Amino acid sequence: MSAATTDAFGTGTVTTVSSNGTYSFTKPNRASITLLAGLGVEGDVHAGVTVKHRSRVAKDPTVPNLRQVHLIHAELFEEVAGAGFEVVPGALGENVTTRGIDLLGLPTGTRLHLGAEAVVEVTGLRNPCAQIDGYRHGLLKQVLGRDENGQVVRKAGIMSIVLTGGEVRPGDAIGVELPEGPHRPLEMV
Repeated sequence: MSAATTDAFGTGTVTTVSSNGTYSFTKPNRASITLLAGLGVEGDVHAGVTVKHRSRVAKDPTVPNLRQVHLIHAELFEEVAGAGFEVVPGALGENVTTRGIDLLGLPTGTRLHLGAEAVVEVTGLRNPCAQIDGYRHGLLKQVLGRDENGQVVRKAGIMSIVLTGGEVRPGDAIGVELPEGPHRPLEMV
């Protein structure tokens, strides 16, 4: 990692990894997942060079896949539990559940070092969709709302692309490498 590495966003750990070879909202937890450079999670339905999410494929299947790996912070599950919603890792379709990093506060282009080898680059925010209410009615309002200034707040995790492949397991450390130059806040991808 470079000198741009920082602890300002926390010291992170992978708590859970998940993948699914078929289209399903949730993803089963795994003992490990393998990230493939330029593709995503090996064997996951969303892996590929071009978009794989069905709504995006319907619009234009040739668009680059900026949503190869979905990460969510475990702290979100604790937050929504306070509102009466039980959510477990993998339930919202994420591939990597983290703890200890302010994922939503990272700038676009941040590189996350997952375990010994894998590196992903953060591309943007996941846009929470109506399927979240299909999982738990009313949950969408917990992960999509507005702040005191009326700005939309998306809390359902971040998306990334795989720069360097490697195996990722629960317990792996997460290193944060911030991009050089002015930082751009995350936007929906």
